[in-house]
Amino acid sequence: MERIVYLNGEYLPGDEAKVSIFDRGFIFGDGVYEVVPVFLGKVVDKEYFYERLDRSLGELAIAWPCSKQEYMEVMQELIARNQLEEGVVYSQVTRGVAEREFHFPENTASSFMAFTTPMNLQNNPAATTGIKVATTTDLRWKRRDIKSINLLGQCLAKQDAVSKGAKEGWMMEGGYITEGVSSSAYIVKDGTVITRPLSNSILPGIRRRTLLELAESEGIAIEERLFTLEEALAADEAFISSATTMALGVVEIDGHTIGGGAPGPVTRKMHELYTRRVLDEARGS
Repeated sequence: MERIVYLNGEYLPGDEAKVSIFDRGFIFGDGVYEVVPVFLGKVVDKEYFYERLDRSLGELAIAWPCSKQEYMEVMQELIARNQLEEGVVYSQVTRGVAEREFHFPENTASSFMAFTTPMNLQNNPAATTGIKVATTTDLRWKRRDIKSINLLGQCLAKQDAVSKGAKEGWMMEGGYITEGVSSSAYIVKDGTVITRPLSNSILPGIRRRTLLELAESEGIAIEERLFTLEEALAADEAFISSATTMALGVVEIDGHTIGGGAPGPVTRKMHELYTRRVLDEARGS
């Protein structure tokens, strides 16, 4: 079955969807995006997704392309048309089509596109084996709290990590881990989950927010603070989270084995708690 995508009011076969070369997303990376998990054919983490998208649009002064309800209806329609049971919906909003000028154009309609991707989220084999991570220099701009489509820094960092035989990169700045290239980063020491506090230096991950809430509800200790590579190498456990990985164990960093070389008990617990939560949300939708 050919994938159906959404572009500015139309549902189209993927190879028929065309974007203007004058779209500011194409020319400047002037836009934002979101990746939302789908379980049992339903979008999950909806409220936190809305909040982050709204904040990103507001920080860049880009207008919503439609109402929030209509935005959700587009995603659910794509899920239905593509018969997606499990995976993600990628959606993107740009400032729209205008002449190439650096300042914001006036009275320009936002562009809105979205598509689905099937993925095995619940039974990802890496949840059992864990993944390798390589450290890489953080080359990104200073407003990483905005989920911008301008991702060249992340592409360079991911390629650096992959070239070292790793699945993910942990970016470093000033001697500290900032976050994963496409994920939030955590270490565990003596049963305490440690992760960098929110600021302009990292993206406010939706899975990060949900996992910390779940940890608190289960009495798992949390420290939101900066941590070094040396601390990570000496950690009992490490893990990442994102829309596509949920809570995924890190078993090696720069060739050094972490903990026992397999996802630890806290990591496994976080994965279990998150899976249960999103399945409950999907069944209740």
